[in-house]
Amino acid sequence: MSKHEQKLCPRCDHIFECKVGDISHCQCSGIQFTEAEYAFILKQYTDCLCINCLTDMKQQFHQQAFAQQIKTDFGNR
Repeated sequence: MSKHEQKLCPRCDHIFECKVGDISHCQCSGIQFTEAEYAFILKQYTDCLCINCLTDMKQQFHQQAFAQQIKTDFGNR
C-alpha cells in the first residue's frame, strides 16, 4: 500500500499531500533540481515543501546567484 500523508508546508503553512510511498506521483516529482538548488533549499528546510514553495525557492536561488554574479562582475571594475 502506498503511503500518502497530509503535510503542512514549513514555509507557507499550506497543507499538501506528500506521496512518499509513491514518489513518482508526488507533487514534488514535477520539478527538477540541480545539486546547488537542492543544497540551497536544504540549508533552510529539512522537510518537504509544497510545489509552490519548491518553485519559489528554485527561483529565489537563481535570483540570488544572479545578484551575486552582478556584484562580482561589477565589483571587479
